Amino acid sequence: MRRLGDFSTDTRQLATLSGLALLLGVLATGLAYALLKAIGLVTNFAYFGRLDTALVTPSLAYRGIAASAIPVVGGLVIGLIARYGSEKIRGHGIPEALHAILENESVVQARLLLYKPIASAIAIGTGSPFGAEGPIIMSGGALGSIAAQFLALAPVERRILLVAGAAAGMSATFGSPIAAVFLAVELLLFEWRPRSVIPVAIASVVAYALRVPLLGASAVFPVAHLHAIVPQQLPYAVALGLAVGAASGLLTYVVYAVEDAYHRLPVHWMWWPAIGGVVVGAGGLIAPQALGVGYPVIDALVDGRLALSAVVALLTVKVVIWVASLSSGTSGGVLAPLLMIGAGIGALAAGVIPHHDEALWATIGLAAMLGGTMRAPFTATVFALETTHDWPLVTGVFAASIAATAVTVVFVKRSILTEKLARRGTHVAREYTVHPLERTAVGAIMVPRERVETLMPTLPLARVRAMLGDGAGLRSHFVYPVVDRSGALLGVVHRGRILARHDDRRTVADVVALPAVVRRDDHVRAAVDCMARTGERTVVVLDDDGSWVGLLDQGDVLHAWRRDVVEEEHRRRVRTLPLPRPRLIAPVHGAGPGGRPRTGTC
Repeated sequence: MRRLGDFSTDTRQLATLSGLALLLGVLATGLAYALLKAIGLVTNFAYFGRLDTALVTPSLAYRGIAASAIPVVGGLVIGLIARYGSEKIRGHGIPEALHAILENESVVQARLLLYKPIASAIAIGTGSPFGAEGPIIMSGGALGSIAAQFLALAPVERRILLVAGAAAGMSATFGSPIAAVFLAVELLLFEWRPRSVIPVAIASVVAYALRVPLLGASAVFPVAHLHAIVPQQLPYAVALGLAVGAASGLLTYVVYAVEDAYHRLPVHWMWWPAIGGVVVGAGGLIAPQALGVGYPVIDALVDGRLALSAVVALLTVKVVIWVASLSSGTSGGVLAPLLMIGAGIGALAAGVIPHHDEALWATIGLAAMLGGTMRAPFTATVFALETTHDWPLVTGVFAASIAATAVTVVFVKRSILTEKLARRGTHVAREYTVHPLERTAVGAIMVPRERVETLMPTLPLARVRAMLGDGAGLRSHFVYPVVDRSGALLGVVHRGRILARHDDRRTVADVVALPAVVRRDDHVRAAVDCMARTGERTVVVLDDDGSWVGLLDQGDVLHAWRRDVVEEEHRRRVRTLPLPRPRLIAPVHGAGPGGRPRTGTC
């Protein structure tokens, strides 16, 4: 039995998962590159009638007003793929990855790896106002899951590889390896353990390293000059974060209200993306820059290159077409639209903030929107810095992200990601903490050896049954240790075996069994894990030298849990300030000794 360390590690498991994650980093980068090129190809062909793979913003210059029908055609194709290919392509990627993790043991359909990139390329390429990151995250996750399905792995190991593929996809798309790992931890892994964080980090860093020769090393949203935020500006950053958080919560409510409206339509859901495409096409006539992936527009916002009137029109159209399209169940990612909306709000807010630096506040607004909507402030902070390389803004970006997160956590029960899962009957707990049973040692709550009833192996079972039936006999345990004359443990006998009908000539030695054992300094969760593995309700506690020192049963485990409840809810004053008691002056009825007035105290 090994001694406990700060982390639970399995060297072979970690090495295996890390090696597989390295390979996934390579494959996911290729997949992300192919999807970006496919989006560029569809956009160029649909809007400009040319064969080119560069990412461009849709325009009406080539096809004129007829271009408004392109999103409708794209929606029709998406509906057909979803109905006759795989319904799993519907949505923006991250909720689908969460659903596979929580409900399907991280098993993703193989056909999703084919249909999701194709559907996303068509949807985004024909003008749907989404980014490529959601489909790439889901496709990278599908790649990791499918690769894991060919190996004899546990569900948690498949989850790690699924998330490694997803993080690699995000890192390859945005050149943000650290933010991709934070996204994995804050949204997908549901744990912070070396066995998962290290493989995910390896996949993410490998994807970033391979992205450089394919897409370049420059920032995705470069700024013309670095910004510095001074302490006097932090209140403005917090205020902007609070405002963006409120907008984020409102957007979440509106998205699902419109989705409910789609459900009330008297048509099959296959037609919903086309209906959303009608709104998208109409919005494209007003502000074509709101269509498609929008990365160049985000770049212009964080660099302060858009006029105020253009920002207002862009922001209004983007919100309307994004809500209409996302609610329809088409295929695309939510990160890029959120970034654009947040950056737009920040650029508008710059008009009332001293010095009117639109680029600075657009960057802060971008991070706040991501942090508030995803409830992932660390991801949002690092993502904003990695994609702009505007590192001096770290304090302001973090302050705004935390403020936005605080608003949505308090006023919005579920995020835009987890609400979709909740509607499917799956509630996601997003609070990470050390388990209460891992903070208490077995030795602190066990029943010590001196208080445990033991049996000798030569005792007849009939006599032991009589002792159990006598109120003054044996105490009620699930198991009884069997010891020799020196007190050494020989095994245990279960209460049920004693009470079962046996030949009265049989003794305790005839029904003795091997015990489930834990160490005195193990945490209680390890004991519960032992109970779950063995099916025992009681475990024998051993000391370092192997001698038994007590018993722990399921009832004792509640003591550890009760301690956590006390820490959460029991409030008491530990210290008091030694303040002097107040003295009240009584009415003077005469002079005291020495001519001083008499006083009274209460």
